[in-house]
Amino acid sequence: MTELERFQLTPDLSICRVLNGLWQVSGGHGPIDPDHAIAAMFDYQEAGFTTWDLADHYGPAEDLIGEFRLEWEDQKGKAALEQLQCFTKWFPTSGKMTRELVENNINVSCDRLGMDYLDLLQFHWADYQNQDYLEALYHLSELQKIGKIKHLALTNFDTEHLKIITEAGIKVISNQVQCSLIDRRPLFKMAKYCQEQDIKLLAYGTLAGGLLTDKYLGYSASLRLNNASLRKYHNIVQAWGGWPLLQQLLGILRKIADKHQASIANIALRYVLEQPMVAGAIVGTRLGITEHREDTAKVFSFSLDEEDYQALEPIWKKSRNLYQSIGDCGDEYRR
Repeated sequence: MTELERFQLTPDLSICRVLNGLWQVSGGHGPIDPDHAIAAMFDYQEAGFTTWDLADHYGPAEDLIGEFRLEWEDQKGKAALEQLQCFTKWFPTSGKMTRELVENNINVSCDRLGMDYLDLLQFHWADYQNQDYLEALYHLSELQKIGKIKHLALTNFDTEHLKIITEAGIKVISNQVQCSLIDRRPLFKMAKYCQEQDIKLLAYGTLAGGLLTDKYLGYSASLRLNNASLRKYHNIVQAWGGWPLLQQLLGILRKIADKHQASIANIALRYVLEQPMVAGAIVGTRLGITEHREDTAKVFSFSLDEEDYQALEPIWKKSRNLYQSIGDCGDEYRR
């Protein structure tokens, strides 16, 4: 298998540039058998996909990683735990952001993961009119100082509020945002500001829930939206330009893929990895159900050239600008 690229996110944190996304275990994607899921985690880890993206609200994701860590240590030894990078999220839904509330929630994640501290805590906030997000981040920064959090990051913050946070003196190392051939919103303002502040991007939605794959080339518009990912990203496709335009895009991607002896998913993922400030791209994992590790690894065996980018331009000219219709990164999650 192709050697997987890594990225030095910080001097003490190296990640695989393709992260294993665990939203798929949170419900809405079919049942997950814990034993099969953990066995699959071993396969991912041993293949070099060592970086895991999860959240406190992704169903049993933190518990599964906690059990996996125990079994990995049992088989490989305690030192082998350093080979895993576990990035979780905290999504507070209510309550005054007191130090006690913030610390209690971080302790819950640590307990579920079986860790004394979190490798990377990605903070999400739904309501910008409630400015308690700054209070929460101040408390998280204090917890970082005492070693409960190794690195602090954000999820789905727009450029305006990312700027407010950095100007308040709060250091974050990354922001996780949606980015794909369809959703290019981070390229309008976010990437430039992140470059100025040395903040990296972790991209999700890179394959649009599987719609940016060979499976859906030539597929009828009346597809069954039988999981949460398909429903979510089908809505994005509709906002972007609709199913016929997606089919045109997939046809162009197939030609580019033929040129590079790759899959459509490879081209879609490679595009995201080549965008400014993107440190890593998240690909959802259906643990114990399906896997595409060998194909995914091929994304590191080639680069897109100018001809490839030029071939995509006509599609983007036909599509709607999601930055204008939805707003900046994460605006679809705002209340």
